[in-house]
Amino acid sequence: MGEKILIVDDQFGIRILLNEVLNKEGYVTFQAANGHEALAFLKEDPDLVLLDMKIPGMDGIEILKRMKKQRPAIRVVIMTAYGELDMIQEAKDLGALTQVTKPFDIEDIRQVVRKYLQYVS
Repeated sequence: MGEKILIVDDQFGIRILLNEVLNKEGYVTFQAANGHEALAFLKEDPDLVLLDMKIPGMDGIEILKRMKKQRPAIRVVIMTAYGELDMIQEAKDLGALTQVTKPFDIEDIRQVVRKYLQYVS
């Protein structure tokens, strides 16, 4: 394995949880608490981004737009605790692969990650 995953969430606990789970699965992970950090981590060439939509400052939609501008083929899965269908649809229109609703089941995250990384390498 060794695929690289960027975790973008302003909640420290979510980042740590995802980091632990995904490291145990054999993935290399990077963590960003905000949009500026997330964009800086693009230099690491992540294979997948787990992106929270509700981040103070630069929200998930803006982060997604900037990521896609820099790396059009980047794979992004959005995470949201909110039932904001318009935001989810906008993210998908911008190229997000799918969404995971918080609170999420860890097994659901594992399956989504495996699904979207199965053809990488």
